Amino acid sequence: MNAIVALCHFCELHGPRTLFCTEALHLPLPQGAACGNSLGPGEQGEEEEGGIQMSSRIRCHSPADGASAESNSPRLKKSDMCEGCRSLDVGHPGYISHDKETSIKYVSHQHPNHPQLFSIVRQACVRSLSCEVCPGREGPIFFGDEQHGFVFSHTFFIKDSLARGFQRWYSIIVVMMDRIYLINSWPFLLSKIRGVIDELQGKAFKVFEAEQFGCPQRPLRINTAFTPFLHQRNGNAARSLTSLTNDDNLWACLHTSFAWLLKACGCRLTEKLLEGAPTEDTLVQMEKQADLEEECAAWESHEEEEGRPRPQPEVLEGRELSKCHTDSSTLSDCSWNMRRTAVFRSLRHMRQVLGASAFRMLAWHILMGNQVIWKGQDRELIQSAFDVLQAMLPVGCVRVISYSEKYEDAYRCNFLGLSPQAEIPSHVQSSEFAVMIDVRTAPGSNLYPVLFVDDEPLSKYEFVVTSGSPVATDRVGLTILNKIEAALSNENLSMDVVEQCLVCLKEEWMNKVKVLFKFTKVDSRPKEDTQKLLGILGASEEDNVKLLKFWMTGLSKTYKSHLMSSVRSPTSSECRN
Repeated sequence: MNAIVALCHFCELHGPRTLFCTEALHLPLPQGAACGNSLGPGEQGEEEEGGIQMSSRIRCHSPADGASAESNSPRLKKSDMCEGCRSLDVGHPGYISHDKETSIKYVSHQHPNHPQLFSIVRQACVRSLSCEVCPGREGPIFFGDEQHGFVFSHTFFIKDSLARGFQRWYSIIVVMMDRIYLINSWPFLLSKIRGVIDELQGKAFKVFEAEQFGCPQRPLRINTAFTPFLHQRNGNAARSLTSLTNDDNLWACLHTSFAWLLKACGCRLTEKLLEGAPTEDTLVQMEKQADLEEECAAWESHEEEEGRPRPQPEVLEGRELSKCHTDSSTLSDCSWNMRRTAVFRSLRHMRQVLGASAFRMLAWHILMGNQVIWKGQDRELIQSAFDVLQAMLPVGCVRVISYSEKYEDAYRCNFLGLSPQAEIPSHVQSSEFAVMIDVRTAPGSNLYPVLFVDDEPLSKYEFVVTSGSPVATDRVGLTILNKIEAALSNENLSMDVVEQCLVCLKEEWMNKVKVLFKFTKVDSRPKEDTQKLLGILGASEEDNVKLLKFWMTGLSKTYKSHLMSSVRSPTSSECRN
């Protein structure tokens, strides 16, 4: 993520000051800037956290790098900085983390590397601690513009027994130029930054209580109430944050937290380039994803209401960083997918296994929306069959129960996997709206011929396809089915080309479905006009009409609501009249 995270402090002597900032360097460091992979004798070892390789010290920085506040910022003189304004000691080279996955380096020092970035962060620091403050002075706020960048700022107080009001004012800011990205990251940034603030405040409060117990400051200040104010400020009023929290490793920990924040926030949101309008399958998938997220959010809120303990922030952070690589369930799913793809690799492969006539019967029932029942002992085989076959249908028309011990009705699923012990009702076996594939152990004389090494698991099975409504091979049938079979039988076409042909065919017929939906459901045209429309669309045959009606159930809610809203608008009513 192209952003800078900084910790700022309002000093009573020098005003707003930037204490510590972390930025991401997407290009290699200049020659001689640092030897990140070779550590010096006095340098600490490296450790990995969430794919980021951590080096606690950088032995050298060139002035061009701007790592040192004195070298890159002549505007800040030593006389302008006190103990409370300084984070790292003079000559401290800073911190760096190497992300081996993306070749990005996260560098932390008191001020940004580039002079222009120094100016932007400096202005954001002043605004976050002076004019841009939320009610109560503690909490998050958003401000900025196109010229100076946009800022997420969270102000907070740290307990200090020697400060006025016994507290000092700090803020953590995130500065970036992309306003939309920053706004969309608001909930994530708020929760993670709030966790860092809570940890800082907790450490400081323990130090504050210990100091107050040893030497209470309130009665001492009452006794010296008439002491001139300027004289009081010349004492030890400015204390460093490490002193307030009693944590010598504070800046190294902040570097780790800020580097992780930049990496994790950048991984949350990714941009996708869509060429043209999204397809119906894309819209349906987005709607399903949104419904799933709402369901998860509702479940989490229900758990919180019941008083169940929530995971700690540090546990969540580690899980979010490593879930793509270390989550055991994800790894098991991936390995299971790799094993099952070796069963049925493609539609062409399944057509070779079942035979042309049996595959045509099966494909016809799938396209018409009838229930497809696979019955057998091998779950991986049945799941791989469903993965291959459902590619012929729009996403909104697919309802799968991959494996069950009992029969499920057709309204619940059009793809059903059953164990050998499950009983199929007699009316379903004789129904013309269902097709059954019985996976049996093949006798030695009927073994499927092994064409490839990957076909060996299939050589021990035979597949019996039955239905109450067999498909006549001499009739025209479904137009889309004829085109699918022509593509599958053409050995000159690779499966990649066949898959793209299938995508184009589905989009072609989904466009016909949209026209028919608008014509019949929205405009309520008479049957005579509908028959003329079907003739124009090239779908006047009975099978094609049934297919269009079934595929109409797979239209996205977004498209349907868009049509209904456009019909209700006054302009559309006037145009229709």
